[in-house]
Amino acid sequence: MSTTNLLRLILLAAIWGGSFLFMRIAAPVLGAAVLIEYRVLFASLFLAVIALILKKPLNLRENWKHYLILGLFNSALPFLLFGFAARTLSASLLAVLNATTPLWGTLIAAVWTRHMVSAKVMLGLLMGACGVALLVGFDHVSSKPGAGIAIAAVLFAAFNYGVASNYAKQAKAVEPFANAHGSMWASTLLVAPALPFFPVPGEPTMGIMAAVLALGILCSGIAYLLYFRLIQDIGPSSALTVTFLSPLFGILWGILFLGEHVGWYTLVGAAIVITGTALVTGFRPSFGFLKKQPVA
Repeated sequence: MSTTNLLRLILLAAIWGGSFLFMRIAAPVLGAAVLIEYRVLFASLFLAVIALILKKPLNLRENWKHYLILGLFNSALPFLLFGFAARTLSASLLAVLNATTPLWGTLIAAVWTRHMVSAKVMLGLLMGACGVALLVGFDHVSSKPGAGIAIAAVLFAAFNYGVASNYAKQAKAVEPFANAHGSMWASTLLVAPALPFFPVPGEPTMGIMAAVLALGILCSGIAYLLYFRLIQDIGPSSALTVTFLSPLFGILWGILFLGEHVGWYTLVGAAIVITGTALVTGFRPSFGFLKKQPVA
């Protein structure tokens, strides 16, 4: 991995870790549905501009069903669940629970294909469950009213990401940028019917709307561009490293900007979840960018 791609990877992890910060800021004021509708709409508009510049077609006639399925499981439903949970849970807890996504993906794949997982993968799944149990059991946020439902919502959001990843493997090949662009427009349509059922709790300020813009354009639009560039340059397996880095940034941003308290249980629980995820995905860190490059 080159130094440039390493920096892209760290930047992407920082941006996606920041999404939990922005949701935590805006969700208590806007509510889940309005917040997420803004997020996917702003991301769609941003990606539409990029598509015009790069002349990237959507091919809606051929791919609209695919975009709807991907938009439902990869954006609309999990985003709504995160928006709901962000009214109660800390950004740190949201970020760590989101790291269970590869665990759900592996479990769904094993059930779908009816293949028994290896002992190493089973150990990783058990570690992930133990890490979540440690976080939920010791984090003071878990004792707040509605915290149990919020935690279940986040885990279900991660489950939906796992469904989306397995669907993407089975679906027909569609250009990655078109996947991002089309699924964002599909999400915009899918979230709209939920608006009447989620009232707006407060009056949005300029700061709240700035957080919403950052969530849509930075954490969705720009993040997708970075992610797909990494997949192109270093492959999907190496790009998966962002899964292990984004919780660390989620915790960091929560401490710096929201004054969240992070106890030993947060750090230990995060380490257990991330280690379990590494075992499940078979991830092995690559430090190729440190190797001496041959002189031409």
